[in-house]
Amino acid sequence: MKILMVCLGNICRSPLAEGIMRHLSDKGNLNWEIASAGTGNWHIGKAPDSRSIAAAKHLGFDISSQKAQQFNHSMFAKYNLIFVMDKNNLKDVQSLALTDEERKKVKLFLDNDEVTDPYWDNALFNPVCLQVEERCKEIIKQLS
Repeated sequence: MKILMVCLGNICRSPLAEGIMRHLSDKGNLNWEIASAGTGNWHIGKAPDSRSIAAAKHLGFDISSQKAQQFNHSMFAKYNLIFVMDKNNLKDVQSLALTDEERKKVKLFLDNDEVTDPYWDNALFNPVCLQVEERCKEIIKQLS
């Protein structure tokens, strides 16, 4: 299984989802490949937001070595599932799809809801991290 997590800048939500999912899949010996990307290019090559790193560390996950990358069309071929954090990400990623098969790979991370972007509110990082952890556990149960 190869899963890509996508948010806007690839520094807050999707790095959390990547790091947590990778940790949980490794712990379960699932041998899954997990990565993340952003729809925007502002943070390419940069580490996750320090507040995401701290929230993840608080729960026992290390995301500090991740580097932001921008989503591109070639990622449709590389990944089985592409989880996006909100409806704008969904629209942006699906707009790059050339086939129905590519469009079907793209799903909201929270099924019919959005992961709140914590970037503008420090108080949101820990709750978002907990929400992402719970959803990663659900996804693993659904797919394994």
